Amino acid sequence: MRSKIFAIPQHIMLGSGERLFDHIADCLYKFSKEENLLGETLPLGFTFSFPLIQKSLTTGILKCWTKGFNCSGVVGQDVVQLLLDAIERRGDLKISVMAILNDSTGTLMSCAWLNRNCRIGLIVGTGSNACYIEKQKNAELFDGEDLGSGNVLINTEWGAFGDDGALDFIRTSYDEEIDKNSVNPGKQKHEKMISGMYMGELARLVLERFTKEGLLFGGKGSDALFTRESFYTKYVSEIESDRPGSYTNCTEILEELGIKQATEQDYINVRFICECVSRRAAHLVSAAVAALLNKMGEKKVTIGIDGSVYRYHPHFHNLMMEKISHLVDPGIVFDLMLSEDGSGRGAALVAAVACAHPR
Repeated sequence: MRSKIFAIPQHIMLGSGERLFDHIADCLYKFSKEENLLGETLPLGFTFSFPLIQKSLTTGILKCWTKGFNCSGVVGQDVVQLLLDAIERRGDLKISVMAILNDSTGTLMSCAWLNRNCRIGLIVGTGSNACYIEKQKNAELFDGEDLGSGNVLINTEWGAFGDDGALDFIRTSYDEEIDKNSVNPGKQKHEKMISGMYMGELARLVLERFTKEGLLFGGKGSDALFTRESFYTKYVSEIESDRPGSYTNCTEILEELGIKQATEQDYINVRFICECVSRRAAHLVSAAVAALLNKMGEKKVTIGIDGSVYRYHPHFHNLMMEKISHLVDPGIVFDLMLSEDGSGRGAALVAAVACAHPR
């Protein structure tokens, strides 16, 4: 399968909705041209990783933005229609949107294609979310076609868990600072404690406080260390990738931030801070996964996972396996399956099924 990743610049993330969808249409054009597909009518599976009210397979009304996006004129609108409008403005693409779906749904679909036991799709990347397969009779809010004894796929949007205060008992002053400085204060509190968009800044806030209190680097920090969002989440993974007793990555990262006189004890403390941030994130994800497993009550479940944090953090998988094992009910067997481009392949699979079985 050939694929290409396009970046979305921050000015588009915070600009108008029209500019965002024009950018997406432009990316579709570039890829179609490179693959010699211009002129063909292409069926599209549209992964849109934000909370939607999904009225049909091809209709999704945006409820709110997350993950640093805040494009005007989109909330309350059908994002499929906005994309089609952008494609029409170009006039040089022939694309039919066959389905819109969440990236957690795409991950579940791509893994279920290979493993029929896959019943949960999980994202731990820039954001975090999960979907799972539920009996329709248990889906109280489902108002679609009566499937009798069939199943439905539920998108939990668990990034918003805690927005009602349910997580306040474990939130810290660092979490409150993250939330206050975000584009959506008071929203997505669970996601802000566990996802890649925020883990690096959480670690930086701890490093900044400990430095100013004289507990790190002899009390001498740097402008970079004290600058918001200068400590990337990839730094957390790289620092924890150092072998025990080795601080090669930690040294390079601190020097990049202008900290050149760190001691071995500083390196140990920095690594410990990163481990605490990572462990808490993994444990919170694991608790949510275990809650789904226990609710489903199935004896054997595969959890399909995608996302940069799970994929690149050296210990996230093991932390999750250990904690989920402690929290699931006796008799439930589970495994974690890494999805390869889950959101892309999953969307393509759904689009292919929609083409083969039009309604």
